[in-house]
Amino acid sequence: DHGLTFIGPTAEHIRIMGDKITAKDTMQKLGVPCVPGSDGGVPDLAAAKKIGKKLGYPVIVKATAGGGGRGMKLAKTEADMESSFLTARSEALSGFGNDEVYIEKYLTNPRHIEVQVFGDGKGNAVHLGERDCSLQRRHQKVFEEAPGPVITSEMRAEIGKVCANAVAGINYIGAGTIEFLYEDGEFYFIEMNTRLQVEHPVTEAVFGVDLVREQIRVAEGLPMSFSQEDLQLNGHAIEVRINAERLPDFTPCPGTITQYHAPGGLGVRMDSALYDGYKIPPYYDSLIGKLIVHGRDRQEALARLSRALGELIVDGVDTTLPLFHALLAEKAIQTGDYNIHWLEKWLEENLQ
Repeated sequence: DHGLTFIGPTAEHIRIMGDKITAKDTMQKLGVPCVPGSDGGVPDLAAAKKIGKKLGYPVIVKATAGGGGRGMKLAKTEADMESSFLTARSEALSGFGNDEVYIEKYLTNPRHIEVQVFGDGKGNAVHLGERDCSLQRRHQKVFEEAPGPVITSEMRAEIGKVCANAVAGINYIGAGTIEFLYEDGEFYFIEMNTRLQVEHPVTEAVFGVDLVREQIRVAEGLPMSFSQEDLQLNGHAIEVRINAERLPDFTPCPGTITQYHAPGGLGVRMDSALYDGYKIPPYYDSLIGKLIVHGRDRQEALARLSRALGELIVDGVDTTLPLFHALLAEKAIQTGDYNIHWLEKWLEENLQ
């Protein structure tokens, strides 16, 4: 009524993808591969046990309205189901005001692969490759890279086309991310984020585009400034999320920054609002910066990340910077041979 246009997807698309069951149903209809699981919400414990037996354990109980790793509980055996089901429902109600949950088969050693998509709201859409976000702690991403170390160009083109066609089919507008678990050469849809992701800079780096600018353009009614043929992958990019947290327990560490120096040089980007004297409040997420590096290949990106971490100074509060110095010394990180469980196991062995 007031001539205002919101930047990003429509309220309807946010609603559809915000409800995990509706999102999964929608994606299945659009031809996107999904994890085997319950048909919709699971009403009670008896139904949960029946589904668990049908799928075969382990299974994971997830909040329909969930996100950020909350409302997710693993049931390794039937004996675990009661605790997992009830706890997931309780967390879902307190965190999202909705205690509905669904159940999916739990993949044993998957990677977290997500595909960046972009639509103009008029039935046209493209994909901008994938990001590997498998290094996670408590379902929170810590280290992200593009392209994925194990994804071939053929796989990228195939799953990218599936995702681009899916969002084109619903006239999606703006940036979005379709997240998958990837195991044994197969992709399984888990959710779609109807927004720009924290880790979008790695995609911007390898494709040479500005996704924020592009969102503003399409909201203004302009056509996308690139086609699928224009989007050519160039090099490798990595992002690490720097939190104001005290190791080894990752305790939030608010306080005053006494000295801040951002790294620089070719292929280095630092996204942060820090400055000398800045006070980190205790009320919000502990993320205080994102360090992004871009190189001609993965080894150059890793070397550039090591140098940039060495230049970065954040004094006055504890941060997770030592974690990344330690991770870069690990063979699995250097080779890209990791999955979504790798970091949790490494932390248990090295930081506890």
